[in-house]
Amino acid sequence: MSVALPGTTWLPLLQQGLTIRAPAMIVTIYGDIVVPRGGVLWMGTLVEICARLGISETLVRTAVSRLVAAEQLVGERDGRRSYYRLASGARTEFAAAARLLYGPQAEADGFLIHHAPGLSDEVARRFRLGRMGPDLYLRPNHPENATLSGLTFSADVMKDGGLLAEYAATLWDLGSFADEYRAMIDLFSPLSAALEQGETLLPADAVSARLLLVQVYRAVLLRDPRLPADALPLDWPGLAARRLFARLYRSLSPLADAHIAARFEGRDGHLPAETAETAARLQSLSLETAD
Repeated sequence: MSVALPGTTWLPLLQQGLTIRAPAMIVTIYGDIVVPRGGVLWMGTLVEICARLGISETLVRTAVSRLVAAEQLVGERDGRRSYYRLASGARTEFAAAARLLYGPQAEADGFLIHHAPGLSDEVARRFRLGRMGPDLYLRPNHPENATLSGLTFSADVMKDGGLLAEYAATLWDLGSFADEYRAMIDLFSPLSAALEQGETLLPADAVSARLLLVQVYRAVLLRDPRLPADALPLDWPGLAARRLFARLYRSLSPLADAHIAARFEGRDGHLPAETAETAARLQSLSLETAD
């Protein structure tokens, strides 16, 4: 493996082959950087962050307007400066995503079967349900599962000889999830290895690399139903992707968080390098870095 020069070529290498859309990246910026540090960001800082990722100011402002219209962000003005914070209605969604990204990963305790008449395709997709038939759905039993209207039954997988697990694997496109996890591993493993060998990055590039890492991992993790182990292929790459995410996120964070404190502004001045929430995220991820 050829090692890139410090702070010069890693960011373009990571960006190759990635389609970085302004609205999705702004959501990632708020979820990873802003929400755990008070929730408010100056527009000038948002433009600066996105510029390093190749997103123009025009695209940033257009995306922010759309996120405001979608009731995910709320704008505030102070003189000539504009600030944006997370809308109250979006907090539950952001908190759920943060728990999946940074919280402990518990294996599903079997499956739940839902009889939910009138459930829309959008809700079924958002809750990562597998459709078994008209008004009938299957999903892994995770503690954080949102409650659905209708009837819910717990499936006793200890007594079916593995038949339900085999059936469950047919309800989701596990192959596409596996491909995305492997692509993430291929993209970010060289940087993780280089950092472990002592290579350094520019602080601003550490922020950008961490945002790209979160963006790529988030895109697949939030769609993956996270089936029990006995319903997954033997070569399932999700666990390796999780360990890489945890290891690289922690490696990038000291430089990234120092740059955030030095450069990024909220309503009350520069954002802090660390808060109780960011420290808790790093502590949780530290438990998942063992090989």
